[in-house]
Amino acid sequence: MTLNQPRLNKAVIPVAGLGTRFLPATKATPKEMLPVVDKPAIQYVVEEAVSAGLLDVLMVTGRNKRPLEDHFDRNYELEDLLHRKGDTDRLARVCEPTSLADIHYVRQGDPRGLGHAVLCAASHVGNEPFAVLLGDDLIDPRDLLLARMIEVQARLGGSVVALMEVPLEKIHLYGSAAVRSTAEHGVVGVADLVEKPEPAFAPSTYAVIGRYVLDPEVFGVLAQTAPGRGGEIQLTDALRVLAQQGRVHGVVFGGRRYDTGDRADFLRTTVRLACEREDLGADFRNWLREFVDTELRTPDLVS
Repeated sequence: MTLNQPRLNKAVIPVAGLGTRFLPATKATPKEMLPVVDKPAIQYVVEEAVSAGLLDVLMVTGRNKRPLEDHFDRNYELEDLLHRKGDTDRLARVCEPTSLADIHYVRQGDPRGLGHAVLCAASHVGNEPFAVLLGDDLIDPRDLLLARMIEVQARLGGSVVALMEVPLEKIHLYGSAAVRSTAEHGVVGVADLVEKPEPAFAPSTYAVIGRYVLDPEVFGVLAQTAPGRGGEIQLTDALRVLAQQGRVHGVVFGGRRYDTGDRADFLRTTVRLACEREDLGADFRNWLREFVDTELRTPDLVS
C-alpha cells in the first residue's frame, strides 16, 4: 500500500441504465433484477465486491430502481412466513442479501453516461481509492480479479482497469487500451484509451471490461470532462487523461467472465451457471444433452 493511502473498502455500482435491450421484460423491472438462475444479476456483483473486502457499497440509481432497494432490504412478512413453515433453506436465501454489505443509494438524475454516474459518487467516496463494478459483467468467483486489482493499486497507486483480449471485430464494443509491458506478469501500463473505436483505429485488442479500481483524482478530471461519444460523459475519456500522465495500469484478465448485457450472452450465462450448480447441475446437464441431441436430429423445418 502506498504511503498514507487508506485501505480500500468502498465499491460503486452504477445501476441507472434503462435496459432497453431486454424490453419488454425491463419495462417495469430493472435489468439488474433479471434472474440468473435464481438470483438477480446484481446480487452476484455485490457478492463479488464483498468477497474482495468491499463492505461499503454505493449504488448509483435512476428511475424505477426501487426493486433493487427492496431486494437488499428486509421483508419481514416473507421471513415470518418461511420461519413459521420451518423452511430454513429458503429463509436463509431470502435473508442473505440483507446482510451482505452496508449498501447506500444515490440518484443519478439525468442519464449522462458512466462518467457522470461515477462522479455522482464523489461525496460518498471522499478522498479514498474505490472500486467500480459494472452490473453487465459477472466475474466467476473462482477468478479473483477484483482482489488482484486492489492489490496492484495499493502497490502502484493511480488507477487500475481490467483488460481482456477480444477479437478485433468486437473491439468497437469496448474501450480499447494502448499498453506497455511491465516487469510484472499480467500487469501493463496503460498509455492511452479510446472509447469504442472502429477496428482500423483501435490501439490494441485489449478491451476495458467492467471492473475499475480508481484513485479519487478521477473525480477532478471527470468534473472537467466534456461529453464525448453518444453525448455522454465517458469514464474512458477521463481515464485517458490520467493514462497519458502515467497514472493508469491494467490487469490482464484471462478468466471466466459472463456478459449479462446482451440477450444471447445472458442466456448462455444462465445455462453455464445452472450446469455448475450442485443442486441443479446434474439433472439440467442430462436434460440439456437430450435437448441438443434431439435438436441435431430434427430437420430444419424452416429450410
